[in-house]
Amino acid sequence: MKVALRGICALALLCVIQPQQSANAQIAAATAARPAGPYTYDSTKEVTLAGTVSKVLTQALPGMVPGAHLLLTTSSGPLDVSLGTFALRGDGALSVDQGQQVQVTGVQKTLRGGPFFLARNVTVGTQVYAIRNQHGILVSPQGRVRASQKNSQKSAAGNSL
Repeated sequence: MKVALRGICALALLCVIQPQQSANAQIAAATAARPAGPYTYDSTKEVTLAGTVSKVLTQALPGMVPGAHLLLTTSSGPLDVSLGTFALRGDGALSVDQGQQVQVTGVQKTLRGGPFFLARNVTVGTQVYAIRNQHGILVSPQGRVRASQKNSQKSAAGNSL
């Protein structure tokens, strides 16, 4: 009786484990086969570009990625820089005007045959503005406030030592 019970338990365990492993393998295969979309962010492909702001768009024009944009003039030609929905809003928002020199760190992407640049950081003078984190997720105004509070606390702790 005990041997039969052990056999049934082992069989039940195999039935539970095998489908889970198969499902995990299918998910991994689907993820690996998925092509990189226009909004995916691969930090290994990051570059930093410099240019002059030709226009600041608070909203995307038709055919552009949603959100705010900087249109830059660079040494290699015009560049559409996607800033997302939060960069120009709230405390610590990006402050930039037409004609200013900027540096933009991010990843070049293509949507509907047109190139654009997903910005992670924008540097204006000595000020660095975080637009996205290292995974490409947009930094919200609340996230900027929390980050500045953490940096202030670190500075205060460093100065008191």
